[in-house]
Amino acid sequence: MAFFLQASYWGLQTFLGRCFLFQPASTCQKSLVLMVDLLSRDRVKGLPFTTSFQSALPQNLKGVHMLHKSRSGSRDRRKVKMQDSCWEENEEKSLIPPFSAGAAKQRSEIQRTPTDMGLLRRSRRHDIQPPEKPLNAKEWQELRTQLKLDTDFEVVMLRQMVKHKSSIDVAKSLMADVVLRNGDVRYNSLIVYLTLCIQQGQTAEFFDIYDIIKLKFKTLETAAYSVLIRGLSGTDRWREAILLLKEMKKFTVPSKGCYGHCIKAALSNQDIQLALELYHEMVAENIMPNLDVPQTFFDTSKGTQDDKFKKELLGMLLSFRENQVYPNEALMQSIKRWFESIPGEKWTGHLTSIENGCGCPVCNQVLETIELSEKEYNILKEKVMKDVMQGNNTFRNTTPQELERFQDFVKSRLPYDIVIDGLNVANSIKKLNKYEVLFDVISYFAQQNLRLLVLSRKHLMKGFQTWNGNALTAMQREVDFFFTADVDLLRDHKACFTETSIRHLFFKWQRGHQLMLSPLATNKIIFMPILNYDTVVQTTGETWHIPYDDQRVERYSYEVPRKWLCLQRK
Repeated sequence: MAFFLQASYWGLQTFLGRCFLFQPASTCQKSLVLMVDLLSRDRVKGLPFTTSFQSALPQNLKGVHMLHKSRSGSRDRRKVKMQDSCWEENEEKSLIPPFSAGAAKQRSEIQRTPTDMGLLRRSRRHDIQPPEKPLNAKEWQELRTQLKLDTDFEVVMLRQMVKHKSSIDVAKSLMADVVLRNGDVRYNSLIVYLTLCIQQGQTAEFFDIYDIIKLKFKTLETAAYSVLIRGLSGTDRWREAILLLKEMKKFTVPSKGCYGHCIKAALSNQDIQLALELYHEMVAENIMPNLDVPQTFFDTSKGTQDDKFKKELLGMLLSFRENQVYPNEALMQSIKRWFESIPGEKWTGHLTSIENGCGCPVCNQVLETIELSEKEYNILKEKVMKDVMQGNNTFRNTTPQELERFQDFVKSRLPYDIVIDGLNVANSIKKLNKYEVLFDVISYFAQQNLRLLVLSRKHLMKGFQTWNGNALTAMQREVDFFFTADVDLLRDHKACFTETSIRHLFFKWQRGHQLMLSPLATNKIIFMPILNYDTVVQTTGETWHIPYDDQRVERYSYEVPRKWLCLQRK
């Protein structure tokens, strides 16, 4: 068995039994650990397939080093608030970049000119407070002179108006001034102005500018389509948004936001068939919708007696399962109301928490185990070895020779009890010497007579040698080290899995092999128990259990929700 150790900014993290894994992990980390796991199984005969969760927990874990909880860290380690339709906020920011008109059918991303990029840098540096009331031509000229942004002034100012949610009248006075000065308004200024119109609910003004753009520009950029679709979808001209989506598909795959706006528009106007067609189209493109889309489906269909539509909605729940999607509280309540509204089926829903090792306290249903069956594990193993280890994209940041060197190294020394990602552990606590942290962690487990493999990069070990060469020499007598070049050894292999069933198995393996430091740990290492049930949507036909995000609780992106919706048919 292999035991995987890594640390996040919370402190020490450990992974027990068959290469336990912690999320987030570095790009190479999960691949290496899974590879050690696969190779270990080939080497160690008679290895029990099922791990005892109690026996897998480390015993007698006393303070190696005081590993305090720190909430700073990388983007992957940030604590995130799960919010309804969080993409919408990001979409609004992405819909207002400066760009120029012209053919864009060979690219899906906006290409900015050097002037535009300079503009963005200035806009980020200066948080300009827009005027609170409309200005005349003289006042706008004074402001231009003051800000020294004569060329890009209107775009910068309009962007700031969107940011500060300025009155549309202030923006109109600026647009009037631009027309007086230049005789026309630039394309990118019109698009930003449209964004402000949407934000302020100025539908008539939006239509006027939209009609001007249609007449004046024959070709639009991707972001312009996004703005127009967003603006049209909530109006009685919503079918024009559908036409724009169709045009957009000729040169790019529309974003989940564009699909979502069109789907919600179709549902709001009782065109359920069109909404379903668009939904299936985006799923076929491997695009998962924002949570407000399925919520609109469930809200729209309360009390439905259409068996086909009912099947579609149940299919959405199963897609949550395959893609590890966790509804927020608003969507969960919509699902609950929908089930309870189905004529003649007498569903009742209750909110609950499920303890480790126990069934649902509401209906006593035992949830699915987190352990992969032997058949599932072999399927995953075959896919990993074929599509990841031997696939064309494996050597993105390494060489076949280095990968072969690693495989030979591991095979000649198996089995391991613990695998440690040296670089991740060393950098886990910013306030402590990283070499001392790594030394203490390795020393602690080495003293327990466990077989250790430390994965690291060459530059870290050079620094370790400088810090304490004697300590490094002593460790190398007790522990196996594998040094890679200063690049990731393997790419993140979950990106190689195109089949949803394989992704599901991978995530299940991942969740079943992660053990996190308790947030209650103060002066010693305390580990949270591994959940012995799988935190995904699951059903028996007579019951549904749906994990969801409690809006009052923040969780890290690698954690799973602890709240459940239990639905049972009486």
